[in-house]
Formats: sequence, structure tokens, C-alpha cells
Amino acid sequence: MTRKNDIDTATGERLYRMLRLIRRVEEEVGRIYPSDRIKSPVHLSIGQESVAVGVCDPLRPDDVVSATYRSHAGYLAKGGDLRAMFAELYGKATGNAGGKAGSMHLVDMAHNVLGSSAVVGTTVPIALGYAFAIKQRKEDRVVVAFFGDGATEEGVFHESLNFASLKKLPVLFVCENNHFAIHQPLNKRWATDQICARVETYGIPAERITDANTETIRDCTQEALANIRSGQGPAFLECLTWRWREHVGPGEDYDAGFRDRSALEAWQEKDEVERMGAALDGASRSRIDAEIEAEIADAIEFAERSPFPEGKELYAHVYAE
Repeated sequence: MTRKNDIDTATGERLYRMLRLIRRVEEEVGRIYPSDRIKSPVHLSIGQESVAVGVCDPLRPDDVVSATYRSHAGYLAKGGDLRAMFAELYGKATGNAGGKAGSMHLVDMAHNVLGSSAVVGTTVPIALGYAFAIKQRKEDRVVVAFFGDGATEEGVFHESLNFASLKKLPVLFVCENNHFAIHQPLNKRWATDQICARVETYGIPAERITDANTETIRDCTQEALANIRSGQGPAFLECLTWRWREHVGPGEDYDAGFRDRSALEAWQEKDEVERMGAALDGASRSRIDAEIEAEIADAIEFAERSPFPEGKELYAHVYAE
């Protein structure tokens, strides 16, 4: 689906700010990573930012996000603390999990970001359980579950869709379809690419967004959220996108033959960060860019000067003494 609606200046600036923040944060993560100051593997969302931004922008503060191990974008788009994120990547005590979890397990419950998971597909049942609790408490909240196209091949994905539809749970399933499960393309894993058609067999309305347009994703999310809040049950969005970097780490995988560079170039030509930035007046864009650079520099400095956890933390949060 392609649908581009006009947005006001404030909304355009807000969307660009978050797109640009995620892009620059991850570029800095990629720059720092070879120094070994970052203590965990990183899975970058460079190129995929519009999905998290378009989905999270219409959410309310008390709505909940369940993100995958490629979690930086969803974490930041939902308002996650940038200082705590960098400190966590550095393995520092001031990180949002005390330096114990790293990039793949970011959490910020103050902003309703559930702990992300390194296991493919597990964000789906986690989100489902939270949505079930919300419905039992009769709260007007929605849970968003982000996952990749590879997660749709896990058995728990189908079990969760069925249960969510059966119980009309307040959950929005968002598939970030970047066409690959690590290095295996979708066309070598599925006989057809009709993910939405398969989802619809569970009685869940499903929509496919093909161009990664931020406003289209935002509009579709707003419609889905309205239906979910009215008691109609879950909804599903499939957002086609492309990760510019390798599956894990800051490098590329094109020269290794896993993916075609021409596909990257085609997606780069319609880069949402640049498109949304170009729609702003020059002064506003420069101001936003400068503010973002200052915010990132502050977060990195915070991580650099924060202490590592004390040894006693090895024995904290365990099942037995």
C-alpha cells in the first residue's frame, strides 16, 4: 500500500527528528563498536527507521512496545532513555539493565518499553501476555509487537495470532519485512510471499506497506489503533524495508555475496531520513540536527564516565543465593 497524506510542520519536524536521531545513534554505535568499548553484539536498524517511527509516533505514553534484538529503533521511537541505552551498550552500571543485558535486551519500563529479546519470535508471545493482562484489567492500552519476517516462521507466531484473535486482544503485530532471515532470502524460505494473506486466515485484518513511507505507516497505525481500542481485536502491519548493514555488526555483507548491492542502492534512493529532512526548511533542519548531535555526544560522554558494575552484581537478580 502507498498512501501519502499531508502533515503539519510540527508533525514533520517531530518525525524527522526521531528518524535522524535513530540514524545518527546507530551510525555512532557503528563507529564506536570496533574499539571494543561496546560490550555486546549490535544489530543495527539503519535503513529501517521509518517502521519504528511511523508506528510509535501515534502511540500514547501508556501504550507498550515489545521489540526484537534489533531494538535500538523501537526503543528510541517509544521514548527510551538515550543515556541509559549507551551506558548499557558499554556494559556500565548506569545502563538500563545495570550493564548486564547489552544491546539485544534493552528495557525502559518508565516509557513502557518491554525488555527486548535475542530469541527470534519471542517478542510476539511476550506482547500477547501483556495484552492479555491489559484486557483482563479493562485498561485502554495497546501493545505493539515488532518482529522480522523470519519470526513469522516460528510456531509461536501462529499460536499467538490465533489466541489474540480468539480473545480479541489489544495488540498490533508489526512485521519489519527486510526480506532476509540473517542471510536467507524470503523466496528461499516460503513458496509465496503472502504473509498478510496467511495472517488473515486467523481473522486478523492485515495491511502491507511497500514503500516504507513514514506517513503511510503512521496513518495505517492510527487506523489500526482506533479499531483495536474500540474492541475489534488485533491488527497486523507488514512493512517492507531494507537493512543497510550486515545482520549483526556495523559492516556490510554485499561483497560476501549474501545480498545484491543494487537493491541497497534502490532503497537508499528513497531514504526516509533524507526525504523527511528535505521537506523541512533549512534553518529548522539545521537546528534539529545540531540538537541531535549534542544529545548523542552527551549520552556517549555519560557512558564513557559511568562506572562498571561492582563484582557483587554477579550475585544479584539470581534464583538462589
